[in-house]
This record gives sequence, structure tokens and C-alpha cells, in this order.
Amino acid sequence: MGIRFEGRTAFVTGGSRGIGRKIVEEFAQEGANVAIIDVNQEALDEAVSELKDKGYSIFAKNASVTDREQVEQAMEEVHEQFGSIDILVNNAGVIRDNMIYKMSDDDWMTVMDVHLKGAFYATQAAQQYMVKQNYGRIINISSTSALGNRGQANYATAKAGLQGFTKTLAIELGKFGITANAVAPGFIETDMTKATAERIGISFDQLIEASVSKIPVGRSGKAEDIANAVAFFADEKSSFVSGQVIYVAGGPRT
Repeated sequence: MGIRFEGRTAFVTGGSRGIGRKIVEEFAQEGANVAIIDVNQEALDEAVSELKDKGYSIFAKNASVTDREQVEQAMEEVHEQFGSIDILVNNAGVIRDNMIYKMSDDDWMTVMDVHLKGAFYATQAAQQYMVKQNYGRIINISSTSALGNRGQANYATAKAGLQGFTKTLAIELGKFGITANAVAPGFIETDMTKATAERIGISFDQLIEASVSKIPVGRSGKAEDIANAVAFFADEKSSFVSGQVIYVAGGPRT
């Protein structure tokens, strides 16, 4: 078992499945106390059961990032249980893909609320503890879609917004020993990308094949690829890296 994050507490939103789950596992394996909030109770229960079976120290709560009170209450409970909030990963996400002429108000607002309002609420709650202890790591999960992606005007806008949010946090919070960075995944095999395949009417294997053909390293991304990048930003040794966006996409992005 690693000890890179021993004694640290990592709070991960949307941490019960996919990329979030791998991020949680990475921190737990490296010795951190881990806290998850998610709205999917079934996935949350499954994650908790498997992580506890491995002997990891975990807190989990059904809470929505779009509800300020729920986020603040969860953060307070985590701090009471573990004694600190050291790492925040704003990972919770949702897609409501559609072409712009067919996109509804609900499609737009749901994506904005989960990604942007959710990151705002969680960060505002966490930074209070981080400022007091003069230490913190904030990692926002963006996307290569921030550069523009057909059928994702809402998602692309939200993910680009997270990059601006990240850079501003780095400026405002740096003097308190807090860094803020973003990880922007490319094509990663998750339930979310399976949903994309369904939306455009092809099989998941076909989507993977089409995506890999455009990726320089010649393979699709896995959730652990993102977890590894998040761990880099969360490391104490990354204290001079802040306000950065790293594209984990198997090739260059600008």
C-alpha cells in the first residue's frame, strides 16, 4: 500500500462510478481518507462495500452538488470524522447532448448546474477548511470538449468554464498554500461515453474504434489514466504547479 497521501483527506464529488471511482481508489490505495458524495445510492453502496472490504477509510453520503446545504453538511461531517479537508476533486458530471437547435432549457441548465454550480458550492465549502490549515489541493475535471464538440454546446461550455474557474482559484487561493488545477480527459471508456454511442446510434465498440483512429498513442483512455493525473496534482510535491490544465487525451491539445 502506498503512503503518498497518508494522513490526508480527499473529497471526491460523483465518486461512486467511472472516473470518480478510480480517483477514489487511487487516493485510498495511497493511504488517504476518502469521502464521496453522489446522487446514485446504488452505486454509492457498491463503492463503499468494495472499498471497506479492502480496509480503506471511507465516508460516503447521498448528496447533490447542486444543493449548497447538502454539500456544506457533507463537508462538515467529513471534517469532523477525519479532521481535515486536504484535497477536493470536482468530478461530478452529467451529459444532456443535443444539437443546439434541439437543445432544451433543461438540457442546458442541468449541465450548467452540475458542473459549474456544483464545483462552485464544493469549492467554496472546502476552501474554508483549506485556508485555515494553510494547505489544499483543488482539482477540477474538465474535458477536451472544452475546445468544442459537436452536439455538446452545454457540456463544452461548462467544461471550458471550469478551466477559467480553475485559473481564478489559483490566483485567489495561492497565498493560502492552496493549488488549483484541472484535468481534461479525452476519450475515456466509461458509462458516459457508452451513452454517447447510444445517442449517435452506433455500438460502443464502433465508437472506441472511431475514436482510437484519431488518437496518436493508438489506444482509448481508461479511468485510471485520469486518476493518475489527478494524483499528480494532489501530491504535496506539486506545490509549484497551479492554474494549469493538463489534457489527458493520448495526444496534444491546445
